[in-house]
Amino acid sequence: MSFSVTVQTEDFNVGQEYDLLIESGNSTGAVVFFVGRVRDFNDGNNVSGLSLEHYPGMTEKVLWEIIEEARLRWPLIAARVVHRVGDLHLGDQIVFVGTASAHREHAFQSAEFLMDCLKTKAPFWKKEECQSGKVKWIDAADLDAEKVKRWK
Repeated sequence: MSFSVTVQTEDFNVGQEYDLLIESGNSTGAVVFFVGRVRDFNDGNNVSGLSLEHYPGMTEKVLWEIIEEARLRWPLIAARVVHRVGDLHLGDQIVFVGTASAHREHAFQSAEFLMDCLKTKAPFWKKEECQSGKVKWIDAADLDAEKVKRWK
């Protein structure tokens, strides 16, 4: 499984995800991964939980397109995106983005590219539940849009 995308409700195991990235053999000299988690604050609000929705089929298609674009830019050996949907609690893992390459700069750059593009292009919808009882749909952050511009 050199390149893969998974959208799921269940949690993932970071160690198993790492193992999938390195199963391609000894030419892998660098592995970089990012794990996003539900935190207890956002935009000045105290967050108590998060709910993520997606467009099945379309979401996976967009994630694959982002991986394919990364493969055109860097000599990757492997890449993996796992994104959870459904109701999540504080501290829960949300997303795993990992890349493997012969050299560290390609692994670092491609992992950052994948995460930046995922945040702005993939059709996920986030709803935050605040400790005050308020529920708020979250739009893509302006900062995320700025980060993507540097890859053009």
